[in-house]
Amino acid sequence: MSAPGPAQRPAYEPIDRLLRPTPYDPDMRRPATTVAGACLVLLGAVVSVLSMVDIATNWHTYLKSIVLEIGGAVPTPDVVNAALAVILGVIGVTAVVELVCGLLILRGSNAARVLVMIVSAISISAAFVSWWARDQEITLQTTLLSLAVDILVLLALSSRSAAAYARRREKH
Repeated sequence: MSAPGPAQRPAYEPIDRLLRPTPYDPDMRRPATTVAGACLVLLGAVVSVLSMVDIATNWHTYLKSIVLEIGGAVPTPDVVNAALAVILGVIGVTAVVELVCGLLILRGSNAARVLVMIVSAISISAAFVSWWARDQEITLQTTLLSLAVDILVLLALSSRSAAAYARRREKH
C-alpha cells in the first residue's frame, strides 16, 4: 500500500467554493499564469506585426490569387492600394490592442484579462463552428496554431491565481 500523497482536487467543486471571493492581498506576487497569459498575448501582437510585413511585401502575389478566385475581374490601382491600407490598418489596430492588453494584464488589469478571455473564447468557438458547419480542416497551415494559443491563453488567464492577482486590490 502506497503512502497517501497530496490531496487531489475533486472533479467538481461546490458552487459556494467557486463563488467565494478572491482574497484581498495588494502585495500578492505576480503568478506564473499571469505572466504566461500576458506573454502569449504579446506574442500575438508580434505575430500581427509580422503578418503586416508579410502582407505588405507579398501583396501583389496575394492579389493575383484573389483575382483569379473572383472571376478574373481586374481591380484598379486605387482599389488595390485602398484594400491594402484597410487590411494593414485593421491588423495594425489589432496589434496595438493586443500589445496594450498584454501590458495591462502584466500590471494586473482584470478588465484586460476578461476582454482577452472573451476574445479567445469567441475565436475558439468560431474555429469549432467552421470545422463543424463548413468541414474546414484544422491543420498547421490553417488554424491549429492560433487555436492552440487561444486555448493556452484561456487556460492561463482563467486560473484562480491569475484571477486573484487581477483582483488583488478589490476589497470585499
